[in-house]
Amino acid sequence: MTLLNYTLVTDGHSDANLVPIINWTLKTAAGVALSDGTHAQLERLERPPTSLEERIAKAVELFPCKALFIRRDAERESPNVRSRQIEKAFQQAASAGCIIPAVAVIPIRMLEAWLLFDEAAIRMAAGNPNGTVALNLPRLSRVEDRPDPKRDLKEALRTASELQGRRLKKFSSSAAFWRLLDYMVDFSPLRSLSGFVAFESSVKQIAACNWAPGFYGC
Repeated sequence: MTLLNYTLVTDGHSDANLVPIINWTLKTAAGVALSDGTHAQLERLERPPTSLEERIAKAVELFPCKALFIRRDAERESPNVRSRQIEKAFQQAASAGCIIPAVAVIPIRMLEAWLLFDEAAIRMAAGNPNGTVALNLPRLSRVEDRPDPKRDLKEALRTASELQGRRLKKFSSSAAFWRLLDYMVDFSPLRSLSGFVAFESSVKQIAACNWAPGFYGC
């Protein structure tokens, strides 16, 4: 498959930043040369669907695609339990006519844990590419154990800016967060994280099955 349009179902709007990671994985693990991902921002609907089953069905209805990526954090559940929950919701949607291949995306904590490895990109997103101050990023092998990767990334961006006083107060770590993926091109370091390894394995599996309808999870 050389061109794939897919829809991403998530819990929040910031998860649109998963699209570049998915695109990279599709290219490197499944041989998909060109990807077109749409983040289904269902929360903008007048009556947003509440259950995961309803969100899956509505996403496919509003954003027709060749494949579906369903993202949820593991949070307090194990990745296997979360994957089974996603699979159950997908199968319920499939029984109602949602016949499509689907992949689970389950960062162990949150998406930000997958963005804490690229110091150069963090400095560029912070607007200070030539900065030298130590960012004290957590070891990549331990980011899945961090209690709040979102806070870790926010602090790294603020530190990387090397701003002080009023200028630091005006610095928007949220805006820098949205810029960060523009500077990240190689996600291979994530292969040391169990959540990403499971996701990449599912992508390989779906490609090996020639994108047949069904659920592909860890």
